[in-house]
Amino acid sequence: MREIGYLNLTRFLNTLFDRKDRMSMAVGLEVRVPFCDHRLVEYVFNAPWAMKTFDGREQSLLRAATRDVLVESIVKRVKAPYPSTQDSGYEKKLRGRLAEVLSGGDAPILPLLDKDRVRGRLDGSISTASTARVSAAGRSTAFRTASRT
Repeated sequence: MREIGYLNLTRFLNTLFDRKDRMSMAVGLEVRVPFCDHRLVEYVFNAPWAMKTFDGREQSLLRAATRDVLVESIVKRVKAPYPSTQDSGYEKKLRGRLAEVLSGGDAPILPLLDKDRVRGRLDGSISTASTARVSAAGRSTAFRTASRT
């Protein structure tokens, strides 16, 4: 999970920041992202995974740290993915690219994937619910359970 977190921080997050900057500047707003302070990110990045998911949910540390200042409905709210896409062709394109990655044999992400499970998901023999579920250890079932943290 550490590798996935690193990729998320160094690749995907930059895109979100760029979008946030463009949208806010377009309407004259100053937008802050307090949870992305580099000191906080570095501290939490280095926290053990078991601590980050101690209650079996995502963002356990954040929920625990803010429990006394937020209303219960916010603390218990299920995390909503961002950005969500409404384009029906997105999944088709994504599946095609993933199939290319699996057949290519040299993509850097291959050691992180359980290839049989991903192929099963691509051909529909494994349900969406089983691959979307995150185990108590916090690893998606489509990813190998690497001992590196």
